[in-house]
Amino acid sequence: MDWFPIVFVIFKILALGTGMYFAIKWHYDQADKIERGSVLLAGGKIAGAFMLALLVVGGLAFVISSMLGLDLGL
Repeated sequence: MDWFPIVFVIFKILALGTGMYFAIKWHYDQADKIERGSVLLAGGKIAGAFMLALLVVGGLAFVISSMLGLDLGL
């Protein structure tokens, strides 16, 4: 049995676990500093940007598929 997968998986678990701990701790500490309204506003902006990006990528995929002659009819 190779030793590399064992060492790599253990290192990966330790690194990701440490990162997740500090990320959760940081977000928990930040929640005390900011107001609820600003969090909702930021979340709405991110959701809107995601929906816009989704529409752009979907439209681009449709246009490229049509240009390549793929049948897009239902």
